[in-house]
Amino acid sequence: MQYPEPIAKLIEGFMKLPGIGPKTASRLAFFVLDMKEDDVLDFAKALVNAKRNLTYCSNCHHITDIDPCRICEDQSRDKSVVCVVQDAKDVIAMEKMKEYRGLYHVLHGAISPMDGIGPEDIKIPELLKRLQDDTIQEVIIATNPTIEGEATAMYMSRLIKPTGIKVTRIAHGLPVGGDLEYADEVTLSRAIEGRREL
Repeated sequence: MQYPEPIAKLIEGFMKLPGIGPKTASRLAFFVLDMKEDDVLDFAKALVNAKRNLTYCSNCHHITDIDPCRICEDQSRDKSVVCVVQDAKDVIAMEKMKEYRGLYHVLHGAISPMDGIGPEDIKIPELLKRLQDDTIQEVIIATNPTIEGEATAMYMSRLIKPTGIKVTRIAHGLPVGGDLEYADEVTLSRAIEGRREL
């Protein structure tokens, strides 16, 4: 059965979102139809507002509504440490922890030759330019523990180490509450490599 055009367009719009297939898109479209008109208008305004009013920080490339972003402007943060992450949502995850008080640099991706993404396609040149500032003493590489994330970490490490800036990598291993029997070999290997004295 063919949907009326407005519903079909709405379903098509939802299907453009990652992880949303035809069934979920249909469910969301019909949910929207059942919403109050004011709620639908607020939702639509929020979408448009986010698209129009968010930009990237000219310093760290995190999403922001002001430039430079609030993290870069925060005078209480440790300006000698920069944590390099792949995506803006990684900054949010790190901030939830409330332990890290340094600055960030968002790469907006990882090196992936299979996908045609090289170092110049992500924010590595901007990071290197930023590291010319003498206040930065350490770079924490917090890319994802994937093949692409590891390749990106190794590439950046080779570029940064000759400058004399300390380069560290976040630890990988078993999650808290995880069982050894369910961990894969790579995770177990990383957990052994990253062990520390008690």
